[in-house]
Amino acid sequence: MPITDEIKKTLTDPTPLYALAGAGDLAYEKLREVPGRVEALAADRQGAQEKATARLHEAQELLAAAPAKVTEAVTAFPADLKVLQERAQGFALQQVARALELAVRAKETYDELAERGKVVVDKARPHTDPDPVLAPTAETDPAPVEAEQLDAPAAPAAPAPKKPAKPRKNTPTATE
Repeated sequence: MPITDEIKKTLTDPTPLYALAGAGDLAYEKLREVPGRVEALAADRQGAQEKATARLHEAQELLAAAPAKVTEAVTAFPADLKVLQERAQGFALQQVARALELAVRAKETYDELAERGKVVVDKARPHTDPDPVLAPTAETDPAPVEAEQLDAPAAPAAPAPKKPAKPRKNTPTATE
């Protein structure tokens, strides 16, 4: 595919704009929920404060017992490094799988936001032109350039005249 087609496709693809509009619409929807959540948090503040105080006391008790647990863990550290290596490799493979899963989810989310944005944009604009991004007007579109003109190589230089071949002497061969 010629580079000019790629550039035209990139400049006329409305998907990133749709994704942006969809993200804005989603943000607006979530921001409308904020006042209700703030009121709920204010009501729960007292209970949360009491729970935090209780957890602080538990944490202080755990901290006091921590040196003994650290000493125990150091003495019980497995001597077999092969077991640790296998665990590390298993963990690394799990993380690679998780990264691939997250990449797929990110692509799905991007596509969903683009679709949502397309709906928002379609609702917001008048329905005179099905897709003005893909159909430029005569005022904004320069004179059309044929793809063959853009991809055609420069005119080749005229070939150099050939020198006449020198005549070969006929030499008898040993079999004649």
